[in-house]
Amino acid sequence: MAATRPRRWFSASLLCLLAGALRAAPPLQLYVALTPAGDTLKPEPGTYSGPVVVDKPITIDGGGKVTIDGGGAGTVLTILADGVTVRGLHLTRSGTSHDAVDAGILVKADGVTVENNVIDETLFGIHLSNANDNVIRNNRIRSLPDRDISIRGDGIRVWYSHGNLIQGNRLQGVRDLIFSNASENRVVDNRISDSRISMEFVYSPDNEVSGNTLEHNVTGITVIYSESIAITGNRIAHMRKLTGSGISVKESYDISIDHNEIAHCAVGLLATSPLQPENILHIENNLFTYNDVATYFYGEKGGHVIHANRFVDNFMDVMGSAPPTTRLNHWQGNFWDRYAGFDRNGDGVGDQPYRVWLYADRIWMERSMARFFRGTVGLSLVDFMERLVPSSEPDLIYEDPAPLMQPTP
Repeated sequence: MAATRPRRWFSASLLCLLAGALRAAPPLQLYVALTPAGDTLKPEPGTYSGPVVVDKPITIDGGGKVTIDGGGAGTVLTILADGVTVRGLHLTRSGTSHDAVDAGILVKADGVTVENNVIDETLFGIHLSNANDNVIRNNRIRSLPDRDISIRGDGIRVWYSHGNLIQGNRLQGVRDLIFSNASENRVVDNRISDSRISMEFVYSPDNEVSGNTLEHNVTGITVIYSESIAITGNRIAHMRKLTGSGISVKESYDISIDHNEIAHCAVGLLATSPLQPENILHIENNLFTYNDVATYFYGEKGGHVIHANRFVDNFMDVMGSAPPTTRLNHWQGNFWDRYAGFDRNGDGVGDQPYRVWLYADRIWMERSMARFFRGTVGLSLVDFMERLVPSSEPDLIYEDPAPLMQPTP
């Protein structure tokens, strides 16, 4: 009897191990290895284990019913071959290393299509590294929910990658969507919410940002040391945390900011003066509404073109680090809801220029301790008395020689 007990124990243990192995998710890498180049892999619905490396041009189509589980280590799916298509997959549980940039999908190839995937519980979502002319479309991406937003990974990270289309993706609860040394990319019709920096361009010229919806993030679109970027037709709203800005431009030039709606932000547009006089921002046909400060200009050079914008129900329409900062910009044909002039000839343009002077209601901009009193009856009374009986001529902050009587559509 004593001799048989170990054999029974061994047999039972072996059966348990075999049962566990049968229950374990099969590795998708085996199916990829058996798929010839140019063919389409359609795995049976279910969960498969990662990591997976695709090193030949194939299509992986999960049909929305296939999950790849990275097991909490490394990147879940890596694409190394040109011309790969990955669609309809659920990718989850990457590693947590920022140094290794653990992600749901890593693309290090050209001409790749990544579409209609769900990526969650991964540090980074999609990472493009030296990857050109790819299509990243209609993916849903979330980062690790139990981490502070500043130490999550980027929803989409574009590093030294050019000519890519980032379209129709839904990013929620990630850190940033960042472009670093990346040019000629198109970022179109994406929706980003509950994240840190909606989009950030660093040393990344000649990019297009259009038709995106950015809401409830810390800040909106940030452009640093980049040029020739078109920011058009975006809706940017509810950037209220700290000093969140809808659009922020630093030491960049030839930036077109056109037909955007910027609403309910701490600062709608934050712009520094250009490094060279000819390197200006074109700010045209935008709606600034319900912001604490619609536009803030830092620096002394001015020169930005600010035409045909609508300033409606902002606490303050324009601020600057000093009056010349804003006065030297080119204001023309904007609608100001505070304008109290007349239009006797009916041409839709006010008869008198719209001028804003540096009265007492602006003291809170220069004295941080006075911010507590902005909008109060006391400060309004001081401002009224200064306007009624000024002790000296106030500085002109800015002037629009042709203010519109009605907002443009």
